[in-house]
Amino acid sequence: MRKKETTAQFASRKRRALRIARVLAKLFPEARVFLHHRTPWELLVAVILSAQCTDVQVNKVTSALFKKYRKFEDYLRAGKTARGIREFEKNIKSTGFYHTKAKNILSTANIVIQRFHGIVPRTMGELLALPGVGRKTANIVLQNAFNIVVGIPVDTHVRRLARLHGLTGETDPDKIEQDLCAILPKREWKAFSYRLISYGRTYCPARPHDHAKCPLAGIATR
Repeated sequence: MRKKETTAQFASRKRRALRIARVLAKLFPEARVFLHHRTPWELLVAVILSAQCTDVQVNKVTSALFKKYRKFEDYLRAGKTARGIREFEKNIKSTGFYHTKAKNILSTANIVIQRFHGIVPRTMGELLALPGVGRKTANIVLQNAFNIVVGIPVDTHVRRLARLHGLTGETDPDKIEQDLCAILPKREWKAFSYRLISYGRTYCPARPHDHAKCPLAGIATR
């Protein structure tokens, strides 16, 4: 419960969240990550690349990237020389911020092999210790690679729509996650984020539009 929020206000926010979750479940019964991958490592790479980039563009990039860098050792080899790093950067350039992303991915590959014997870790704490990994990335990897649910991934769609519908008043993604986890039962945590993202893309984009025509319109006042 938020500071200065009454018990009645918290209960109202919780009821609203459950109504929204039910509507989203009907609109998008299948909820899953939108990034293409075959292994936990490929998912981790894809999520790092997705920062400030669309999933569609990331999937275009990884379609070629994962064919070129098929084995974990390919990433390790790329990070050993300046030429290898430059080539890797070139391969991911269209996702934006490619210098930083390449550094984070190739550094993470070294850490995973040295500390975790080439296996992507399965705890929030261990994932957060990796370069370029925040709670959103860690939640996505844990949920979709290992079916471990400890939180709710908060991206720009989730941030915007959770605020729009009065589920949170926060702007920091970690605090938004805390608010959502407090008002949604844990069984909803995994699906909620992906359904809300789908809702934003399908019905309620960030660009100006008539919110009254959106399927969730009016829930906040019912």
